[in-house]
Amino acid sequence: MKVFNMTKPKVLISDKMDPNAARIFEERGCDVDVITGETPEELIARIGEYDGLAIRSSTKVTQEVLDAATNLKVIGRAGIGVDNVDIPYASGKGVVVMNTPFGNSITTAEHAIAMVMALARQIPQANARTQAGEWPKKDFMGIELTGKTLGLIGAGNIGSIVASRALGLKMKVIAFDPFLTEDRAIEIGVEKVDLDGLLERADFITLHTPLTDQTRNILSRENLAKTKHGVRIVNCARGGLIDEAALADLLESGHVAGAALDVFETEPATESPLFGKANFICTPHLGASTTEAQVNVALQVAEQLSDYLVNGGVTNALNMPSLSAEEAPKLKPYMALAENLGSLVGQLAHGNLTKISIEREGAAAELNGKPITGAVLAGFMRRYSDTVNMVNAPYLAKERGMEVREIRNEKEGYYNTLLRVTVETEQGNRSVAGTLFGSEAPRLVNIFGIGIEADLQGHMLYIVNEDAPGFIGRIGSLLGENGINIGNFNLGRREGGGEAVLLLSVDQPIPADVVKMACALEGVKVVTPLAF
Repeated sequence: MKVFNMTKPKVLISDKMDPNAARIFEERGCDVDVITGETPEELIARIGEYDGLAIRSSTKVTQEVLDAATNLKVIGRAGIGVDNVDIPYASGKGVVVMNTPFGNSITTAEHAIAMVMALARQIPQANARTQAGEWPKKDFMGIELTGKTLGLIGAGNIGSIVASRALGLKMKVIAFDPFLTEDRAIEIGVEKVDLDGLLERADFITLHTPLTDQTRNILSRENLAKTKHGVRIVNCARGGLIDEAALADLLESGHVAGAALDVFETEPATESPLFGKANFICTPHLGASTTEAQVNVALQVAEQLSDYLVNGGVTNALNMPSLSAEEAPKLKPYMALAENLGSLVGQLAHGNLTKISIEREGAAAELNGKPITGAVLAGFMRRYSDTVNMVNAPYLAKERGMEVREIRNEKEGYYNTLLRVTVETEQGNRSVAGTLFGSEAPRLVNIFGIGIEADLQGHMLYIVNEDAPGFIGRIGSLLGENGINIGNFNLGRREGGGEAVLLLSVDQPIPADVVKMACALEGVKVVTPLAF
């Protein structure tokens, strides 16, 4: 982290944003320059004198810019996406990167509702033909929203706002979300269902989930075929959540009565199998494009950057935990272990996850628990959110209605220091535990009650199988035949001839067809690819 000077911090606003952002910087003790539209070369020549940089999407913060930014301490993005910032390189330079992930929630939710209404009454198509000189009144028989069932895929911040608006329109709202608890569902007025139940019942489906390995193509051709005949589908979340070619086919056949997309798998979307379909509506990623949203994110980024530069406060940082300089060296290996344990249990435990416990035992109990808890939650939530970090992970968990419990046990057990992460599932508690070897090397030592030592990193394969001769040879042969190189075998079992666990580290992601073949091997109960 950069050392703060006693002089007034100097901030550059390099992209167009609300003028009140500059006012906030000045009121909070920063000098600010607003210089927009510069070339990369001009920015590189100028950036060395600034402590903070406030941007939107136009400024590209490349390695060359960061090399020239000798005084830069923090970058703030007025918005969610930070594809225009080289975050790993910024981290290496000690530059904190922040975003404003919640400034456009209402705007995006309202855009989704607008799309629902446009589909129900075919407004864009009717407008186009009327302005073309026709009077096609008989061609546009719409439907009412009152009494219809809206299915939310994702019921977080934006999804819950969509739910409130839909309830105001007298719709019935059902929701599929792995993190939605029954209490939270009651609070926001929705019925919690599984994905198949949503597909079968919904008259309208709206998506409000990030794009992850688990959500990619969540509306696949197979799942789209399960939907109610005449369903209408809206996506204002992320491109890649829907199989666009399959959706085009179902629009053509009439199974899907209409679809409205604000996002596409490839953007800018200059071509798509959906273009030209009579019952298709699209907009060019306008979900966050309102005056209010742009004001909100501009004000928020100014508040966050000035707080950091003046007081050292951290909000929505993507690459920095909340901890002091004195604590950092001692906590660093624990936080790496905590994040891996959270990620592991998050990838393996499914269903209605309502409670998570983080236990620190022995030497770990003497440490500051907040960064460790933040690291566990960041790992746990990462597969479900593409903007999660150690700062906002606790907020996201609370929003989902999760109960987070921290436990200190100063008494040493088998290990001098131990972290244990436990989630409560519908099948019972599921725990993983880890320790530090040599006070610095994180190691998994227990998974769901089975002792096993493993280094959690890169791509791995988790297998539960019957403990019987020949299995290791079979799985090794399968991976070898498919060109997958094994790094390490990590084995554990409850008892001889009982249930065994195998953790394999491999050099590349495991293709879905290989996972399917592994599932078919004799004695195999569970196969799950992992990534750390």
